[in-house]
Amino acid sequence: MKYPVQRIRNRAIWLKVHLYLALGAGFFFALLGLTGSLSVYREELDALLNPQLVIENPQGAQQSLDKVMASVRQAHPDRYGSWTLEMPRSPQGMITVWYDKPRETFFELYAPLMVSVNPYTAEVVASRFWGQTVTTWVLDLHTQLNLSRFGWNAVGALGVLLMFSVCTGLYLWWPGKDKLLSAFRIRHNAGMIKLVFDLHRLTGLLIAPVLLLLAFTGFQLSYPTVLEKLVGSSGMSHGETGPAIISTATPNNHPTSLEAAEFVARGPFPRAELRRVTTPAGDTGIYRINLRQSSEINQRHPFTTVWVDRWSGQIKEVRNPSKFSNGETFTTWMWPLHTGEAMGATGRFLWFLTGQGLFFLYVSGLMRWLHRHGKIQDREVNLAGLKALLYRLKVEFYRFGSALFRLLVLLIEQLIRYTPGIIDSCVTLARRLYRVGLDRINRQKRIGKND
Repeated sequence: MKYPVQRIRNRAIWLKVHLYLALGAGFFFALLGLTGSLSVYREELDALLNPQLVIENPQGAQQSLDKVMASVRQAHPDRYGSWTLEMPRSPQGMITVWYDKPRETFFELYAPLMVSVNPYTAEVVASRFWGQTVTTWVLDLHTQLNLSRFGWNAVGALGVLLMFSVCTGLYLWWPGKDKLLSAFRIRHNAGMIKLVFDLHRLTGLLIAPVLLLLAFTGFQLSYPTVLEKLVGSSGMSHGETGPAIISTATPNNHPTSLEAAEFVARGPFPRAELRRVTTPAGDTGIYRINLRQSSEINQRHPFTTVWVDRWSGQIKEVRNPSKFSNGETFTTWMWPLHTGEAMGATGRFLWFLTGQGLFFLYVSGLMRWLHRHGKIQDREVNLAGLKALLYRLKVEFYRFGSALFRLLVLLIEQLIRYTPGIIDSCVTLARRLYRVGLDRINRQKRIGKND
């Protein structure tokens, strides 16, 4: 009779678990990996597919935000309410003006109107709906499988299954100390299936740390309240716009302009970069200006925010990430870690390769399973003419592994800075749960005595 610990260590059990996860959810893992890797370069692909959105020779000064907004309202006179102007990331980029809930896509989970405006001429170049362009459709496929809220929740569940699949794969890969070197061997003279399987094992080992990180952050982005409750943060997840603040000033004939609101917002953060400006909606609406400080890890969606009253021109509220708690800061890391922008261009490229690697893991694992069931035949691999190329690929493979290791070391160093605060938040949460449970037990005892 096997003891429970021995059963847990049974390799055959974990091999079946790994196999069933691959057969049941492997296709979706591969789909998420492929679409996620493409979405890393969503802006670049969009510019490639739509060259009219790229300003080849930017010249002159940019037009005022008020003039840009006037052009948008002229192009869309029947759309009322709030708009958000997103500043371009480069001199060649367009200003993107977002309208969150257009009537054409009102019942979609997320399908705003995207208006591209030339910042140098204030000309409206294109008006498109999210989900109706190639790159946004691919991103929706990645985030929600194009199945609205159900797909959004399903992707979060797939993140948990992917973490479990990676852990079982690592357990199955471990050959023991005596055979550790043999686990890195690639048998290119033993047939196509063995070559594919060796590449499957080595690829899985190299990308496992990043896959675990992507799966965890992906789950958190689908279920943000889980981490928020754990670390004691609230309203800090991706897409949150901060507290609902309204204007308390009396409406007048001299409302604050966009340019003036931006000027006022820069007061507390004179060196910050302007990223977004959200216009007021109605008489109680207020300007929301998003800036990015150099210390923020978020590139596209920073958390530095200033609310400016449209009637009085006064600052109503300021959100400064440098004053966040450790738990709040940790929560704001989830989006840039998942997209790779936290580690710059190198990190984004490694994230792209990881997504492609996940797709390869599914294909190579499926090939081995089909071969074992007699669905495909093995064949000889002739690599005589490809030795030089394989050697270069091998060198680049190990270079990728070393670069990934350096990035992980950097990431761990950064996380260590916030670990004490996260631990404190977890301890506080555990104490609260303990008190609640103790109170319930005592209440039941009192009820029993009264009976």
